[in-house]
Amino acid sequence: MTTESIQTASKTVEPQRLTVRHVSVYRYSEPVRFGEHRMMFRPRSGHDVRVVATCLVIAPTPVRLHWLHDVFDNSVAVASFAGTAAELKFDSQVTLDHYESPSPDYALEPYASTWPIAYTNEEASDLVNARNRQYPDGEVDTWARRFIALRGATHTMTLLRAMTQEIKSGFRYVRREEKGVYRPADTLRQRSGSCRDFAVLMMDAVRSLGLAARFVSGYIFVPDFDTTQGGGSTHAWLQIYLPGAGWVDFDPTNSIVGNRHLIRVAVAWNYYQALPLWGTWHGAAHSFRGLQVDVQVSEDV
Repeated sequence: MTTESIQTASKTVEPQRLTVRHVSVYRYSEPVRFGEHRMMFRPRSGHDVRVVATCLVIAPTPVRLHWLHDVFDNSVAVASFAGTAAELKFDSQVTLDHYESPSPDYALEPYASTWPIAYTNEEASDLVNARNRQYPDGEVDTWARRFIALRGATHTMTLLRAMTQEIKSGFRYVRREEKGVYRPADTLRQRSGSCRDFAVLMMDAVRSLGLAARFVSGYIFVPDFDTTQGGGSTHAWLQIYLPGAGWVDFDPTNSIVGNRHLIRVAVAWNYYQALPLWGTWHGAAHSFRGLQVDVQVSEDV
């Protein structure tokens, strides 16, 4: 197998070979019937990610398993079941080449280099859903405007980097297993939340400033002895559309700008459109014992 590389004007970027093992286990106190389950485990291929190999094992074995691409072009696996069982296990393993730019240089279009950005008519019509706010709130508006320069021009990347760094340094990261997200204003008041809470807060804040943003679900590689947060489970961050640079990754949990350590799996306008795994089951409500999720991202050397 040959290893690809990316040629730039000044140097060659060699890929990092990573393996993602994602195991989700549903447990019940008695056998239940399972409805359709949908999974988004396969990373999105692109100029900075190349999927090398995948393996998906489901127990009990589904009677039908097929793949499709949703409206966001995310890869979705759909499983249908027959019979009953007291446990349902999904075991996904993916090996990929990850091309990381240590110092990304975003050459924005002149009309996007300073805030406010005036998207072109064509861009604006394509980005309507990416600019619609789900949780409009005056507190979030006020907080977002703190990052606008009091005098002189507000450089777009300076504003966004400052907001990303503020969430990392000023908020407390808490891993939450329960479904859903906090409302952005609640995350702001509590000054704490999970990675998806921080992503939704920053999405709403930049949308209040007229920028287009979308939610990203995926994985994060945590090197040995590194302080990066969010490992051991799925991870969430956001992308902001910046003319000239395209969709740029911002991870406020770790103050990452660019794709460092980040492996995208699904993108969507809102968090509930990018769930890694969802489905139905039929049985007594009290029989559900819980869901255990374990994610390991390792470097192949």
